[in-house]
This record gives sequence, structure tokens and C-alpha cells, in this order.
Amino acid sequence: MEIEFPIEFLVRGTPVSLQAKGKKSRAEWKARVKFASVVALPEAHFASRESMAVTLYYFPDAAMQGDVDNIVKPILDALSRHIYVDDGQVERIVVQKFEPGGVFVFRQPTNIFTEALGGQRPILYVRVSNDPFEELS
Repeated sequence: MEIEFPIEFLVRGTPVSLQAKGKKSRAEWKARVKFASVVALPEAHFASRESMAVTLYYFPDAAMQGDVDNIVKPILDALSRHIYVDDGQVERIVVQKFEPGGVFVFRQPTNIFTEALGGQRPILYVRVSNDPFEELS
């Protein structure tokens, strides 16, 4: 069965950095990301071989410790062999943090994104698309 893109899901908790010292904490975070993606895509399917775009919006419960770019690789790795065959297919990544106290305006947010906006923090919003150029046209 082919995957119907885009896919959106939420992962509760604080992302673990690629630079985290404990392999166990990285493995647990990757398992949490994969579980959230399985809930969003529960039926039997083949991992896509298409080019991908991934959007990661992180809503921490306080000022973020560390660099936002360090959370990307464990998330992409968690989705390999499930949503896409290999993270080398990802041609575009958008990653942003939205720390508490900021005012942000979003046009026509999806229901899942709205849940992230109003949900308990920390929470990560993930969107995977098979069109790396969708927002560029």
C-alpha cells in the first residue's frame, strides 16, 4: 500500500540531541518518534522511495537548551525504513523552535498543528511530505 502524503504527527517530550551522551536516551527518543509515526500511519504500507521534505516545529516548555539543529538527525533516523527507505531521500528540512512567550501567527493551521499550538509543552510537531518544493512555488 502506498503512503498518502503529507503525514503529520506529534511527539510529546523533549527531543534528544544527536550529541547526547547516553545511547539509551537517544534510542528511547527515536522509539518515541517512531511510535508516534506508527500511530499516524497504522496500516501496512511500503516505505516510500520518493524525495521527501520534513518540517519539525518544537514547542519547548522553557527556553531551549542546546542548538535546534542537533535534534534533527535522531528524528530523521527514526523515520527511516518506516515512512521513507533512507533519510538520504530528505531533500528539504525546515526546523524551528517556538519558545514560550513568543507571539506567532499561522495561516490555516491543520488540526494536528493546532493541537501542538494549544497542547501541553514540550511537544514536537512533525510533517513529512513527498514534495520537497511544495512551499517554494
